[in-house]
Amino acid sequence: MKKMKIYKRETYNEVLERLLEEVQELNEETKKEIELARKAVEGGRYVTHEDLKKELGF
Repeated sequence: MKKMKIYKRETYNEVLERLLEEVQELNEETKKEIELARKAVEGGRYVTHEDLKKELGF
């Protein structure tokens, strides 16, 4: 945890609080991205791997 400090006098409690906030934000962001992706698939807005490979010439 010592390496995770942003500044020398940052407490371990502050480090943990900062990390927890970052994880929570990421989770909310990830949830939004998943929902957007789900809606795109449901709306037929996607490309299959096979179609992409053909498009790229693989």
